[in-house]
Amino acid sequence: MNQAEKKSWLEEALLGILIAITLFLSYKLMSPLPLILAGISSMIYLIWQQRQQATQSLGDYKVESTFSFEEIGGQRVAKKELSEALDFMVQSKEAQDLGIRPLKGILLCGPPGTGKTLLAKASATYTNSAFLSCSGSDFIEVYAGVGASRIRNLFNKAREKAKKSGKKGAVIFIDEIDVLGAKRGGNRGHMEYEQTLNALLVEMDGLKSHESIQILIMGATNRPDLLDPALLRPGRFDRQIQVDLPDKEGREHILKIHLRNKPVSDEVDLSILAKETVGFSGAQLESICNEAAILSLRLGEKMISFDQLKESIEKVLLGASGDRKALEEELWRVAVHETAHALVSEWERPGSVARLTISPRGRALGYLRQVPPEEKVLETKTDMLSSIRVALAGLVAEEEILEQGSTGARQDLAMASQLAQQIVLSGLSDIGPSGATELPEKTRFQELQKILDSEKAHLELKIKSHRYQLEKMATLLREKESLSGDEFRGAMKNYMVA
Repeated sequence: MNQAEKKSWLEEALLGILIAITLFLSYKLMSPLPLILAGISSMIYLIWQQRQQATQSLGDYKVESTFSFEEIGGQRVAKKELSEALDFMVQSKEAQDLGIRPLKGILLCGPPGTGKTLLAKASATYTNSAFLSCSGSDFIEVYAGVGASRIRNLFNKAREKAKKSGKKGAVIFIDEIDVLGAKRGGNRGHMEYEQTLNALLVEMDGLKSHESIQILIMGATNRPDLLDPALLRPGRFDRQIQVDLPDKEGREHILKIHLRNKPVSDEVDLSILAKETVGFSGAQLESICNEAAILSLRLGEKMISFDQLKESIEKVLLGASGDRKALEEELWRVAVHETAHALVSEWERPGSVARLTISPRGRALGYLRQVPPEEKVLETKTDMLSSIRVALAGLVAEEEILEQGSTGARQDLAMASQLAQQIVLSGLSDIGPSGATELPEKTRFQELQKILDSEKAHLELKIKSHRYQLEKMATLLREKESLSGDEFRGAMKNYMVA
């Protein structure tokens, strides 16, 4: 019988004895007072026991790391910046001789799925340190003081773990740190949040360079603007490293890593696949590879084909193919709508259409998947106006050919309005440079409406002059239900009009 079993057996025995004594006293005294006192005592004991378990439960979050930077696809800049920051910990003796203050915290900022957790694990391996992982929500409980106690317990466990494993350092990774470190003073119900944050600040201030165990705090968030300024000042989180979505070269590297243990057909061209996954995170790319393997298994094939990988892109984006049978009138409307999107996309950005279909997938009756010819960091007014035209094309085509629009254009209108608002707030509209707070709501609305009305009028003339081409290509899409980018561009040439 181990220690935990002995303790459990002893507690059960004591509980049985107390119940017997309580019943005996109630019988002898002919009063419910002993039962009431026993009930109150039991409630106090249960609350105390739950607090103890909550305080000690952080030990479940320990994770050993053998992950390296070489196993992380893309993120070349983030890995380089992070390794340079970690060199102060690796070369601690040299840094101390030069009087360099060691880093106490590194904050990883970026969208979900970009590899922030993987970078933290690789950092522990790079510095030969013990690794502990937890989430910001693990420190927030209904019991006052539990969060602060957990923070202190976390740092103690990090030192113990490093000593037991014979390492000179420990990396503590706190995911979603904005839950724990949000700005103080907000109306969040009680002071438990602020007490927990204060405990973290005190522990970070207590980290000294001469300690036998060097502790590095790493946090991850996609909302650094929510963090308390005291947490971000020098001496606490000294470095903020941006972990962005991977570029084309990074996506190809990530795909290679996730496909290296899978049988892949020789026809698979990862450079094309990387080009068609603009804006995908590392997690989404991993999901594409996994979905393609699942599809290959269902089809009874032994190798993953290029078509299966392309099918997986759409499944990750929109979900599985639906079995809803639309009315013939609806199918024709969707064909007209999506064909118009694709036509205007090719007029504005030749070669941008990757796939066009009216097969239901997820909640969408049809969709257009675009691949921009080049990945831009900044957008000009011309770029945003082109995107507005693509967004409005479906509604304009429905009104031209079917005489009225439908609710299918709701998301398109929201996107067009958002792009128009970016034009106004970037100082690219007729209003000129203006701040968002100083600009009256009525003036902003009028300028948004002016931009959208102007582009809609431009599209009406263009689509009216190409109505023959639009109807013929919509008919082709209705018959085939799905067209690749090359097939669509070939049909454009066949139905070209002067």
